[in-house]
Amino acid sequence: MANLKEIRNRITSVSSTMQITSAMKMVSAAKLKKAQDAITAMRPYAEKLTELLQNLSATLEGDSVGSFADQREINKVLIVAITSNRGLCGAFNTNVIKQAILAGNSYQGKQVDVFAIGKKGNDVLSKSFNVIENKNSIFDDLTFDNVAAIAQVLMDKFEAGEYDKIEIVYNQFKNAATQIVQREQFLPLAPITGGEAVSSDYIFEPSKEEIVLTLIPKSLKTQLYKAVRDSFASEHGARMTAMHKATDNATDLRNQLKLTYNKARQAAITGEILEIVGGAEALNS
Repeated sequence: MANLKEIRNRITSVSSTMQITSAMKMVSAAKLKKAQDAITAMRPYAEKLTELLQNLSATLEGDSVGSFADQREINKVLIVAITSNRGLCGAFNTNVIKQAILAGNSYQGKQVDVFAIGKKGNDVLSKSFNVIENKNSIFDDLTFDNVAAIAQVLMDKFEAGEYDKIEIVYNQFKNAATQIVQREQFLPLAPITGGEAVSSDYIFEPSKEEIVLTLIPKSLKTQLYKAVRDSFASEHGARMTAMHKATDNATDLRNQLKLTYNKARQAAITGEILEIVGGAEALNS
């Protein structure tokens, strides 16, 4: 059994760790509320924009939707992996990294590069793939304009023929305890079939072609912004859950150590009493 000083030091260490994890949980809980409200408010807009784009595109000829719908032979693939800059959030980053590696390995014999958004993904994926760029500073000022600039870079690379397909891998926020890893095709635009026909009663100004060509870049930027927002909310949810579990575990360990300390202290006191009694009896005899 460890001596009393060692147990006291462990109790102090565990208590200090428990305070840190508890504080991190509270910080993540506060940030999660704001991030959750942002993604919840954005989803209806993003879904409606996509629905409108699909409905309009379904009534147009295939060539009218621009170069973003070009279905080329896939030789060069770019995977956009969205992770976080910091750890201590459970399997949040690991799940995205695993899915990104699976996505990359599914294109055997093809050129597969990675565009990292987040430091954790860049650090790990750079060992297996060529990371062309890392945008880990986006979380310092997460606005639509900053994400739209990244989306424009991706769109330019596709239009220039640098890549034939671009995919996004990220965590979709469901609730504080659940994040769902998503793998979405960013470019080219998936062929649209079965879209609802737009009523002929509508008069379009400008033309439907111009509306679609204007909506496509905006829709792509919104898609990426939604993915980053989802990942940001998921990160705080995962960290809050992980720190909650860590705090509970530290509490259990501290209680166990206190029990062990009290037992050891009682045994030491009992031993000292026995020594005193034994010494007194020896003197009396």
